[in-house]
Amino acid sequence: MKKLNNIDDFILLWLSEAISSLGSSMTKFALIIWAYNQKGSASSIAYLSVFTYLPSVLFCFIAGTLADKWDKKKIMLFSNFICAAGIGVVFFLYNTGNLFIWHLYLINFVLSFVDAFKNPATIVAVSLLAKKDQYLKVSGLQSFSNSLINILSPSLAPAIMGLIGLKYIFILDIISFGIAFFTLLIFIPIPYIKSIERKESFLKSCFEGLNFLKENKAILSLILFFAFINFLAYLTGFGIMPAMILKRSGDNQKVLGLVSSFVGIGTLLGSFLVAFLKSAKSKTKVIFLSLAVSFVLANIVWAIGRNVWIWVIAAFLGNIPIPFISANMTTIMRIKIPVHMQGRVFSTRDTLQFFTVPIGLFLSGLLADHVFEPFMMASSPFQQFFSILVGYGPGAGIALMFLITGIVGTISSLIAMGRSLYRELDL
Repeated sequence: MKKLNNIDDFILLWLSEAISSLGSSMTKFALIIWAYNQKGSASSIAYLSVFTYLPSVLFCFIAGTLADKWDKKKIMLFSNFICAAGIGVVFFLYNTGNLFIWHLYLINFVLSFVDAFKNPATIVAVSLLAKKDQYLKVSGLQSFSNSLINILSPSLAPAIMGLIGLKYIFILDIISFGIAFFTLLIFIPIPYIKSIERKESFLKSCFEGLNFLKENKAILSLILFFAFINFLAYLTGFGIMPAMILKRSGDNQKVLGLVSSFVGIGTLLGSFLVAFLKSAKSKTKVIFLSLAVSFVLANIVWAIGRNVWIWVIAAFLGNIPIPFISANMTTIMRIKIPVHMQGRVFSTRDTLQFFTVPIGLFLSGLLADHVFEPFMMASSPFQQFFSILVGYGPGAGIALMFLITGIVGTISSLIAMGRSLYRELDL
């Protein structure tokens, strides 16, 4: 059997998955524009994301247990196949003139269900292919490719839509899934680890991840803190940013593409720094300080900014810290959690940390369309006060939401940084 910790296999896996992710990202960006053009509301965009995250949160608790027991490579192959089939269905419906938004909700639900199994399997596979002292660099490389994708997809997707049509984005996405599938099938051996079998029920096995976290209170507390942070982040930034930019720019897709690209450029630079800078002694301080800086720049400055160049600068600077957050968090958990339990513990983490994401996304559309946007369009003393900060007109209500979440997120992160409980995670 091939020896463990083969970094070359990780590089090949990383590259093939990056190609697949680029295809998927272009499809998601193109469908956001398509969905907004159908309805013209923030909710139409936010609900797409709700159905993308909800199943992975609901089912990952069970999926992590199965990922620890089942063959990781087979799970990843099956997931890539189902995702390609799902995009194939979207392509068929669009090409025959029968695609509706509710189709996207349903297909996103199915693909998210599949991802609930793929994600923990991929996490364990990467832990097997890399050494412990390479974990931070590995996370940095993954963040690097994600950032590059965030730069390319907002530029490539509208260009391809304008030149040859939306259906060709679907075709490219299917091809990219095929590249990832056959690369993994033929060229990448995922080392096999025998699960520790115990005579216990499946349900009890599922709860082993939760029991592990209960015994490691610092990790559990950090996860629950991120559940709150994710609620804030998806209540505004990740949920309805496209709607705010489109509303405040007169539905200018080029402006949205430019801002989205600089989100990627910022995270790209941050990923480069994570991958090649020396690891900090206190990973938790890096996490909390990065969160605070990101909330100030990517939420507060975004809210008060009223032209494309302020949005671009805030998008760039505010997203440089993001890779430091995810890379250090993942590194802490990979070091602290035994590899034979990582599927269950990471999946339990995902359930606890991300269950607030669909809640935030669902509320973001409702609050934007039915509370904050109408509030900022109706004259009142409070509306006039907030208008000094976020301006007038379409999108001002969403900007006010960004301002509120930015202030709350910054203060919360600075308070958390001072907690002594997290110091044991730096040992």
